[in-house]
Amino acid sequence: MSIAFAVDADGWVAQAHRLPSPNFEARPQGSVPTLIVVHNISLPPNQFGGTAIAELFLNTLDCDAHPYYEAHLRGVRVSAHFVIHRDGELEQFVSCNERAWHAGPSNFFGRERCNDFSIGIELEGSDTTPFEAAQYRTLGSLVSALTARYPIEALAGHSDIAPGRKTDPGPHFEWARLQRDTLLADRYFPYLKFSRTL
Repeated sequence: MSIAFAVDADGWVAQAHRLPSPNFEARPQGSVPTLIVVHNISLPPNQFGGTAIAELFLNTLDCDAHPYYEAHLRGVRVSAHFVIHRDGELEQFVSCNERAWHAGPSNFFGRERCNDFSIGIELEGSDTTPFEAAQYRTLGSLVSALTARYPIEALAGHSDIAPGRKTDPGPHFEWARLQRDTLLADRYFPYLKFSRTL
């Protein structure tokens, strides 16, 4: 069963577990969210569950707890607006009205600095593992709520806006399923016509 989400005027989803991250800043003057970027994340890589993702976004991750953290994450300051866990639980770390630090160096059809005009959604997962039905249900409802609140023009994967640098959400992510779940028109999925098959 789908969950009905709503985004309030301050950019927060009441139904999400709110965990405010310090890793954000104001969007550039006049910039509003027009792009949704889908990612995947697992910490440690390919392991699910636990609190490491939240700890990373809250700057409380113990980098001595795993060699991957020490090698790749010490001193890193990142965030996303949302995380959707394997069971469909939704967490929000940054208001959608603010600029989260999820995309890095990026370009969407010639427009650089995608963090300025995008909302980042992390799915707990990896490039090697299919996502769960509960995640698609939450994602579909969230995307519907975001498109109702903001002038969203497109959805893309992290790999689409940072090709060669990023691979997520990976080959197991079902774009066609998201499109069916949200009933969004083809125009929201500009990369489908170039690199994917519905």
